[in-house]
Amino acid sequence: MRISSFSCSFTALYTLIVMQVSISRGQLAPGETSILFQVQQLLEYPQVLQGWTNWTNFCYLPPSPSLKVVCSDSHVTELTVVGNKSSSSASPNSPKQNTLSGNFSIDAFFTTLTKLSNLKVLSLVSLGLWGPLPTKINRFWSLQALNVSYNFIYGQIPQDILSLKNLTSLVLAHNLLNGTVPDLRSLVLLQELNLGGNHLGPTFPSLGNDLVTIILQNNSLRSVIPSEIKKFNQLQQLDISSNKLIGPIPPALFSLPSLQYLDLAQNQLSGALPTNISCSVKLQFVDISHNILIGKLPSCIATNTSTRTVISSWNCLSGGKNASYQHPYSFCNKEALAVKPTSKSKEHNSSTIKLGIVLGIVGGVLGIACVLGLLIFVINRRSKTTTDDDHVYSIFDGSVTSKRSVASKKPVRRAVDSRRVPQTMRSAAIGLPPYRAFTLEEMEDATNNFDPLNFIGEGSQGQLYKGWLIDGSEVMVKCVKLKQKNLPQSMIQQIEVLSKLRHLHLVSILGHTIVTYQDHSSTAGTVFVVLEHVSNGSLRDYLADERKREMLRWPQRMAIIIGVARGIQFLHTGVAPGIFGNNVKIENVLLDDTLTAKLSDYKIPLPSKVGSESPLNGKDASNINRQVFHLTENAEKEDVYQLGVILVQVITGKLVTSNRALDELRIQLEKGLAEAPSKLQALVDPSTRGTFAYESLKTAAEMAINCLNKESRTRPSIEDVLWNLQYSIQIQEGWTRTSGNLGGLHSSSY
Repeated sequence: MRISSFSCSFTALYTLIVMQVSISRGQLAPGETSILFQVQQLLEYPQVLQGWTNWTNFCYLPPSPSLKVVCSDSHVTELTVVGNKSSSSASPNSPKQNTLSGNFSIDAFFTTLTKLSNLKVLSLVSLGLWGPLPTKINRFWSLQALNVSYNFIYGQIPQDILSLKNLTSLVLAHNLLNGTVPDLRSLVLLQELNLGGNHLGPTFPSLGNDLVTIILQNNSLRSVIPSEIKKFNQLQQLDISSNKLIGPIPPALFSLPSLQYLDLAQNQLSGALPTNISCSVKLQFVDISHNILIGKLPSCIATNTSTRTVISSWNCLSGGKNASYQHPYSFCNKEALAVKPTSKSKEHNSSTIKLGIVLGIVGGVLGIACVLGLLIFVINRRSKTTTDDDHVYSIFDGSVTSKRSVASKKPVRRAVDSRRVPQTMRSAAIGLPPYRAFTLEEMEDATNNFDPLNFIGEGSQGQLYKGWLIDGSEVMVKCVKLKQKNLPQSMIQQIEVLSKLRHLHLVSILGHTIVTYQDHSSTAGTVFVVLEHVSNGSLRDYLADERKREMLRWPQRMAIIIGVARGIQFLHTGVAPGIFGNNVKIENVLLDDTLTAKLSDYKIPLPSKVGSESPLNGKDASNINRQVFHLTENAEKEDVYQLGVILVQVITGKLVTSNRALDELRIQLEKGLAEAPSKLQALVDPSTRGTFAYESLKTAAEMAINCLNKESRTRPSIEDVLWNLQYSIQIQEGWTRTSGNLGGLHSSSY
């Protein structure tokens, strides 16, 4: 009995000791518990952390995909929090709902986190974090993995990140980061790098050759792929798609011994691949589509196999099963010349005498060119009132640097023949596939039989769906319902015009499908118009979001508004007949990954259901001609007016929600122009202050007021608007070169 009692007592004592030891190991130091509650507060109590209370034992929380806390020796060593405020799923109508409030301070947040000095893994995903990545990130001495993806972090990646010498994984994907990536070669332990879905560039980052995963897709890289990539023997995944990379593909890339996944799609990579290259036996996926490659594919990637998938569509490749999904050779030859990198001179030790001779020749040529340019300038200025349309477009090319009088000049209507429009103005945006006719089956496959889940909304002329073509490219499909007698015959001219609506500053048309059917005595039908997909949001989204607005400094805003003007000009004069009344609104100005403006929901010239019920029916020919001209002129000037509305919002950063609000902003700009420069500067969006020249601002404000003139006859033509906007950006560029970002006469420096 005594032995049994002793045994029970010993067992109970042993169990108690074990429990105490376990608890002591699992319980946090009081200071770190307090820090976690501060994190909960600074993140504004996200749903995933709402269960934290004073009774929570953080070290014993069951791990889940959205929350994980790992402790060791009374310290937090891993913190993973995944919220639902993803930057990629931000609603276009309410982007602010996906970010933390204006009271959030990313600096204070990271100051608190760095007090968890034993952290080895930190993952903060989709939490709505916004602001620049703080330099005090270098205080995470022990950090091995950092993941702050799917947030709204902007600015450059700080050099201080190089202090994290233990880092093996760095994931900053899907934020708003820009600028050049720091030289990461000093992070010798780094194995995973994911910077995709930002605006980083233009140069390819310098990386250590022990990386296993490199993801740089959907950025703004505009350089060649460095030859050093052949040394990356540990690399298993490389995704550098959706950039503007140029030059040839290094052949050694395909034979890297560990490489399994290679995505180079949607760049401007050129040249021919050597036919005798070998591929790694581990290579399972290759995508080189949407580049400007020529020649034949090497045998190891010429076809798909049971162990290797290859996508090579929309290059200029010859042979193979995908010949029908390739551009003609002339397309790639032209685009390769347009993006050809400048070659570095190999003669670094040229003699001083030769250099002097070359400089003398260049100087002489430039001198003669300047004299000739001055003569042409004087002649053009004297004949400006009778200038033809070709002269107008030479002004657009920036050959004239003097300023027109914006306020006093009466706009002159020019009848432009689209056949005389320069080829550069008519040309399609780089990288678009050839225009083609689709089948109804292809449209149904692309939209999954017009699944309601793919429905985007109702546009000005019909319903809009998102879809995916057979080559994987995302598109938009607009359904335009028609009703008109003799429909097939009347559509020939309109379809020809459709095929020309391809421009850098338009959401371009890729093709169409016509479906017709008999409706009593007339022919009815639907045209499915296939449009390119622009996924980076609208100009309205950027101005409505306090964080995204910071990315649009004055030069970027002027480039965007000039892009919109160029798109309108193309619609007015780049096709025949011109297209007017184009639903020009700020929400219809889409921005691509490089912040290039693309006008969407413009008027597609197709006969609508009310086409046969024109108010001009029954009028005599002379009256019809006069009224057509009047309606066309009014529609043209309406586009100019709407451009002025957008320009006012771009200048002030204030979104216009009513005619009254627009009138108030217009009056404020008029008063600002009439008074001291400081008055006008005070009206500008605060996020652009310090980035503009006053004269550039003044020119833009004057143009906005002229566009908003109540009398349509006195509004400027789109050519006048574009001329003055380009003059404004010329002033800006000159000010930037001479004064930097601050200072200068009447510059905005506050």
